[in-house]
Amino acid sequence: MTGRRVLVLNGPNLGRLGVREPEIYGHTTHEELARACGDWGAELGLDVEVRQTDSEAELVGWLHEAADARIPVVLNAGAFTHYSYALRDALAQVPATTVEVHLSNPAAREEFRHTSVIASVVTGSISGFGVDSYALALRAIAGRDA
Repeated sequence: MTGRRVLVLNGPNLGRLGVREPEIYGHTTHEELARACGDWGAELGLDVEVRQTDSEAELVGWLHEAADARIPVVLNAGAFTHYSYALRDALAQVPATTVEVHLSNPAAREEFRHTSVIASVVTGSISGFGVDSYALALRAIAGRDA
């Protein structure tokens, strides 16, 4: 363990990074993203654990885990961002820093992506910088949760 624990949670379809619409989401695979997050975290004194699921229920459970243990969270909720009130309510319970991330800029895409039901309960949001969105989120957590 290198330091303070952080959960990086990725929602539906993010396990398909590198092959799913690379013109939007880039060519980095989820495995490569997980390694990069671990490396960035180590540089910042964070112990980063990256998880991915296509299950809303599993994401909710992981957020309950973070809430109970007061663990900071970087969350790319994927499509759940736009309609999952269950995810929003679980995220609202996390007392540590929470950062919503997106690889692309949802505000510059289809209308349905312009709404985030989780934005009002996270500490901050970072989008549009590809995998660097995760690096920026980890940097934010390292600076806030010292």
